[in-house]
Amino acid sequence: MSDVKKAIELAKKNNAVMVDLRFCDLPGVWQHTTVPAARLDEGAFEDGFGFDGSSIRGFQPINASDMLLLPDAKTAQMDPFTEQPTIVLICDVVDPITREPYSRNPRYIAQKAESYLRQTGIGDTAYFGPEAEFFVFDDVKFEVANNGGFYELDSIEAAWNTGRHEGPNLGHKIGYKGGYFPCAPNDTLMDWRTETSRMLTAVGIEVELHHHEVATAGQCEIDMRFQSLTHMADQLLWFKNVVKNSARMAGKTATFMPKPLYGDNGSGMHVHQSIWREGKPLFAGDRYAGMSEMALHYIGGILKHAPALCALTNPTVNSYRRLVPGYEAPVNLAYSSRNRSASIRIPMYSTSPKAKRIEVRFPDPSTNPYIAFAAMLMAGLDGIQNKIDPGDPLDKDIYSLSPEELKNVPHVPGSLSEALTALEHDYEFLLKGDVFTRDVIEEWVSYKRAKEVDPIRLRPTPLEFMMYYDV
Repeated sequence: MSDVKKAIELAKKNNAVMVDLRFCDLPGVWQHTTVPAARLDEGAFEDGFGFDGSSIRGFQPINASDMLLLPDAKTAQMDPFTEQPTIVLICDVVDPITREPYSRNPRYIAQKAESYLRQTGIGDTAYFGPEAEFFVFDDVKFEVANNGGFYELDSIEAAWNTGRHEGPNLGHKIGYKGGYFPCAPNDTLMDWRTETSRMLTAVGIEVELHHHEVATAGQCEIDMRFQSLTHMADQLLWFKNVVKNSARMAGKTATFMPKPLYGDNGSGMHVHQSIWREGKPLFAGDRYAGMSEMALHYIGGILKHAPALCALTNPTVNSYRRLVPGYEAPVNLAYSSRNRSASIRIPMYSTSPKAKRIEVRFPDPSTNPYIAFAAMLMAGLDGIQNKIDPGDPLDKDIYSLSPEELKNVPHVPGSLSEALTALEHDYEFLLKGDVFTRDVIEEWVSYKRAKEVDPIRLRPTPLEFMMYYDV
């Protein structure tokens, strides 16, 4: 049975009332439009569904707004949250006149990256395994106005609530930086993570494990089994959707914002990566930590292009509240086996060649996964093609090194503005195979500067009043 027939059959089997058509805007957030299930026939997968591209962030100007969504039948899943049975289809975006794929569609960029890998002959599959950390809060309030602004977060688990009147307060709060692996009653989210894992399984995502993370207030991690690049980017958007909706159903709220709390750990997204050809892993070998020369060159490419990559893998102003030297995030551009203070780690859990991979540790979950995964693959391939030497590994605890020892270790940019400048000076590697286009890079930089960097740069914060009101 063809994928199209399977998708239609899935809708009929589950008595679907509606079809939810989903696609990703340039910054990386799912958008959707919904049509009656009666419109889901074989022709719908060829004819597509029209929408206004000028209303989508980073897409079309208003004078060329008409666009088409083409459902990808292989992505069909039933939505676990809608009251009426609804089938979800992830869509590709095409021009309604030329029927050509839309160059700013992030999913198309990921597909082109996979195609380019095959064209190089280096490999035929790039596997990605992100560990997207997130926070689950019980309450969130924020407001921004011309004459003021505030935010306030709360969690029943948080250390700041040891003295709160809870009628009664039963204690068992998690200390600052004390959230890694405590059992209940401190970890209040065990059952919620299990239920969320069941929902992820229901939409086709294989869950490997879940646990509480380091921060005091509801920081969690649910790990997915690795998949090929585009497939994993699809899954990560499903993952974020399920986590947010599952939290809402439980009367809580989830966020993938990298640094919502001051003085405690932020949320990163360590990304495991490897290249295979004809079912065989190519990163296993007899070099450092059991890696192949190809894997070390891949690391060299990531390290060389890391400042530019950060504009895509750490794409928010808030990302750089986490990437601060001397704190928990690995900001120094070095690689090592096992050492979690390096920005690239070689996991040593298994000696199996199939388990050989690298783990890039500086990205965070605010990124657009299609763009971030594609960009990291392109940087790694550039390293392989140009035999970029990653230098010697750094197996010491980087956080304990003296300033003298650290002076020759490069580090990630200190702000989104710096990262965007790095991208403007280093993007040729992304253009190979027409994977990224200059138009996409220019739109990304322009959007980020105008919509994120400048608005935050122009606004005072409460801390500034504390520090400067009496000057």
